[in-house]
Amino acid sequence: MATSKKIAKPSTPAAPAAELPTQAPVAAPVPASKPASAKKPAAAKQATKKLPKPEKAAAPAKAAEPEKAAAPEKAKKPKLVRDSFTIPKAEYVVLDELKQRATLLTRPVKKSELLRASIKLLAALPDAQFLAALAEVPTIKTGRPVLEK
Repeated sequence: MATSKKIAKPSTPAAPAAELPTQAPVAAPVPASKPASAKKPAAAKQATKKLPKPEKAAAPAKAAEPEKAAAPEKAKKPKLVRDSFTIPKAEYVVLDELKQRATLLTRPVKKSELLRASIKLLAALPDAQFLAALAEVPTIKTGRPVLEK
């Protein structure tokens, strides 16, 4: 059980206010060497600036760990660009057929992966074949298609 102990306060006789001696309030002592309005000299300010910390003994320990320093840095992820374009329905169907073909070959892909693979193939073509491939693609009007009612 917790028991609380009462602390007895010393009783002081209540004296009338007239009998109490009056004293002048005492001000806090001010050091004579530093007047309250004096500013620090410039030399004192420079002495209070923090000095650079000396190197610790941890630096040789880092040199003893060449494995971490030799580890290759993480390659930065390429910045992605979001874009939209207009494509004829017949060519869009071909994209869908290529997706199904990749799934049958146990390699499911997304449309963006198909387009990126196509770009790599086109970039690898010699100039004559690249121009021939471009000639087979008809130019279409850019922008959003007009809705048919």
